[in-house]
Amino acid sequence: MDKHRLEMFSDGVLAIIITIMILEIKVPTGKNFSDLTALFPSFISYALSFIFVGIYWKNHYHLMQSISKINGTILWANLHFLFWLSLIPISTKWMGVHLFAKATMTLYGIILFLCSLHFWILQCVIITNEGANSLLAKAVGKDRKGKVTLLLYFIAILFSFLNEWIAGSIYVMVALIWLKRDKKIERKINSHEIDPAEKEIKSVQKRIGPHEE
Repeated sequence: MDKHRLEMFSDGVLAIIITIMILEIKVPTGKNFSDLTALFPSFISYALSFIFVGIYWKNHYHLMQSISKINGTILWANLHFLFWLSLIPISTKWMGVHLFAKATMTLYGIILFLCSLHFWILQCVIITNEGANSLLAKAVGKDRKGKVTLLLYFIAILFSFLNEWIAGSIYVMVALIWLKRDKKIERKINSHEIDPAEKEIKSVQKRIGPHEE
């Protein structure tokens, strides 16, 4: 399978997830600005989830850039990741409607943990398929950032039973960690040398110019 089909399908699912989340925020019945205050919790939960989905979209794009071939294991790992990601709108709405109650924060954390876990599994499957010396393997390295993220989610889930605001603060912390631009994969992709034969073909094409039929 061409990796671009997998990338387009995944992008479509992510776009639908964002669309579902914004549609869950209902228009207030009143016509005054004061009526918008009731939407504030839902808007905050939507904004946080939008950031997380955006982070996954960016990182998934980098994964697709590093892939040279697709197999069935990668397809299933990608679908498994998208399944957990598709549950974010449910927990987002529940959290916003019930004003970040403890149970809603716990469920939100569990879903975020599972999304992160299965993104890590997808990443491992791709590295296994591409090889230990692949572009992605070199860029990811020991993946301390991913492991710390899983640990923070686990801690947040435990705290959510005691204090939902501590859990929420940890979720925001994770988002801020991932919002910081990580150039490792970008540098590896940009510095990655293409096959010598392909390089020669591109050089010839550049010399002779566009082909006219």
